[in-house]
Amino acid sequence: MAENDDLRDEHDVSGSPQRGLTMATFAFFAGLTTIVFYGVAGPTFEEALGISGALLGLLLSSPHISKVLLRVPFGAWVDDIGGKKPLLILFGLTIVGIAGLVVILFLYYPDDFGSHLYVPLLICGILAGAGSATFSVGIAQSSYWYPADKQGFAMGFFGGAGNMGPGMMNYLIPVAIGAAGLTLAYAGWLAFMIVAAVLYAIFGANPYYFQFIREDDMSDEDAENAAKELGQEVFPPGGTWDSLKNSSANRWTWVLVFLYTVSYGGGFTALSTWYPTYWNLFHGFTLSTAGLLAGIFVVYGSLIRIPGGSLSDRFGGENVGIISFAIMVAGAGIVTFSTAFIPAVVGMMVLGTGMGVANAAVFELVPKYVPDAVGGASGWIGGIGGAGTLVVLPLLGAVVDIYGQIGYARGFAVIAALSAISVAVLILLKFFGPDTSGAADEAALH
Repeated sequence: MAENDDLRDEHDVSGSPQRGLTMATFAFFAGLTTIVFYGVAGPTFEEALGISGALLGLLLSSPHISKVLLRVPFGAWVDDIGGKKPLLILFGLTIVGIAGLVVILFLYYPDDFGSHLYVPLLICGILAGAGSATFSVGIAQSSYWYPADKQGFAMGFFGGAGNMGPGMMNYLIPVAIGAAGLTLAYAGWLAFMIVAAVLYAIFGANPYYFQFIREDDMSDEDAENAAKELGQEVFPPGGTWDSLKNSSANRWTWVLVFLYTVSYGGGFTALSTWYPTYWNLFHGFTLSTAGLLAGIFVVYGSLIRIPGGSLSDRFGGENVGIISFAIMVAGAGIVTFSTAFIPAVVGMMVLGTGMGVANAAVFELVPKYVPDAVGGASGWIGGIGGAGTLVVLPLLGAVVDIYGQIGYARGFAVIAALSAISVAVLILLKFFGPDTSGAADEAALH
């Protein structure tokens, strides 16, 4: 222990696995709040801008554009320099986006707030959405802090706790709008993000290897050996971009990308953004109540991922995936044909169950289907998995344009159809997919 302390003092390294995981999860928690950047006040923006449902859907999905574009490269960047600098850059982009919206609201809302501001608002949403790319950075950061036999705990804590950020904002922002108005509500969000960035800048720390590698006189090998003395076991595999390239050449990677897109990007995150509008404009609840209901969906769907992973380990990702996507079909079907509150809530919770478990099931399949490039495949799945939001949210808005008020319910047929296709895909994988016997064990050895 004394030798370890001397090693820390000599090279001025800091942090611990507990602190590293806590701060990475906190950064993800704060950054991911922006996936509902406009969703929490969707009805207010639709009325003030006077835009169609399809344009509203595009505005709601704008934060997901940067999520899709940034998750893969920023996640890969961690293997070169650690996660602290990438996370702080993402925080900076997010703060610029939120600050831009606050300025627009201060100058133009409500008297001169109209469709002429639509494009600037889109740009603000895209910048603000950079915070959601903290997922790929934080999950890699957390992985390097923890030994191999505790990766499940670290990933479960990171994903379960971090994903609850949007649920918090879905409730707090509508309450703040009611109490202080739209401009001050988003100003409060800006203040929260600045505080979060400062806290991470002070207390966040790279895993030991990345701290050692900064020393000019330390080679990669020396840095790895020194980090091992302090207990670090997981290190960058090398060839990050090769892993991305090799996994992209594996057709099974893209099957998994599709499945995760349906369960996460076109499912969980799309509905996290859409539900405040649905509950407000279709069921007539206040923004605060609509946000609370949407927050329940987000928190429940996040926490259910943890046991979903254990179920997938025990019964196989294909089997659990088939059942969970079928549950999504059932939940979406209930909401599609429901006009009353109780059935709609039941459908929402059924959807949350299916989506949360399906998210975990897909990642259980990665080492089986892409054993030689697990990291690269995870990057593509996590990065592109959010792209479904860019399609599904405008589609939900377009259904409202076509069918009117009832379209808020009928639009869930889109989720049901995509989920049914996913069930069919997983059945085909189960019986006609690659031989995965021993693949996970082989991946673990590497």
